[in-house]
Amino acid sequence: MMWKEKYKIGVPIVDQQHEELFKRVSDFIHTVQKKGVWEEKIDKVKETMVFMQEYVVVHFDDEEMYQEKIQYPDLDEHKQKHIQFKEAVGNYVKRFNEEGYSEELVQEFSGKLVAWLIMHVAAMDQKIGEYVDTQERGEL
Repeated sequence: MMWKEKYKIGVPIVDQQHEELFKRVSDFIHTVQKKGVWEEKIDKVKETMVFMQEYVVVHFDDEEMYQEKIQYPDLDEHKQKHIQFKEAVGNYVKRFNEEGYSEELVQEFSGKLVAWLIMHVAAMDQKIGEYVDTQERGEL
């Protein structure tokens, strides 16, 4: 799962953060899927969970601030998606704490992470870029 230039929306801070998210999630998936002793992978899993919880909040805040600045029309809907994602990550954190870091649960989480990242960056955030483009061309 690689970062692609076409994912850029033309807002440096947002693009930079997306690239970092892709890099981290890719590393995480690679660790989870490569052969080896499961127990030895758990530290990486825990590290990724902490990163996702902290970084995503910073990223979402930056993205929402930017959307407010440009008066993005779908800001409320976008905020809802951010809230849902934070809740989803929070639920996995809770499950990991209660059930332990089983391979099955981690695989499930990594699948959700990839699906979300593609949906969020490749679909939802592209609309922000499109909105900025049309504004700059004076079409709105």
